[in-house]
Amino acid sequence: MSVDATRIRTQARELADKHPRDTIAVALRDYGPDVAISFSGAEDVVLVDMACQIGGRFRVFSLDTGRLHPETYQFLDKVREHYKISVEVFFPQPEAVEKLVREKGLFSFYRDGHKECCGVRKVEPLVRALKPLRAWVTGQRRDQSPGTRTEVPVIQTDPTFGSDERPLVKFNPLANWTSKDVWAYIRENDVPYNALHERGFFSIGCEPCTRPVNPGQHEREGRWWWEEETLKECGLHAGNVKKAS
Repeated sequence: MSVDATRIRTQARELADKHPRDTIAVALRDYGPDVAISFSGAEDVVLVDMACQIGGRFRVFSLDTGRLHPETYQFLDKVREHYKISVEVFFPQPEAVEKLVREKGLFSFYRDGHKECCGVRKVEPLVRALKPLRAWVTGQRRDQSPGTRTEVPVIQTDPTFGSDERPLVKFNPLANWTSKDVWAYIRENDVPYNALHERGFFSIGCEPCTRPVNPGQHEREGRWWWEEETLKECGLHAGNVKKAS
């Protein structure tokens, strides 16, 4: 089914100042059941909570890189049980991981940058996760990453994983929210969250590439801290980097 880009832009303008719940409702109404929430962290579980309250048919998927914290796996099961939902987990291709590790070792990203490892462990599985979908919902916020997410709209035609042959719509309902907004919602609605947040972790990814941040630091400083601060994307939202460039 084709995507009307003009309609998407109009909806983005109409929903720009609305509550994220309104954007999720449009996603479920227009694209269910072929719409999925990409789940990994605090923002994403807020989206799951809102979608469950709204009702309707949607999917939830997560990417297991094989290098996540134990607390993240526990969080995944906690969300499954709390909302009584199925979470589809996508893993990297074993052959690709084996080749990377055999040729470059387990920590090549400290030397060569994280793009290659993320391509194997995250981007390729995401391509498979998105293949049957017409739309997906992400927890991106504009204040989340300096230099790459400041222009993220609440709805867009996917600039990275969509194509003329297989159009894809990307919803970013929390684009206008701050971290404080997210955590206020979590506290007020008793939403489950990753136990690592209690230990100073804000933006949580793979264990070797994530560390706590100190008071006053930007949340993204805990990710890939050895690299350029303003271009911290793993490839899942590569269109942001292209736009910023």
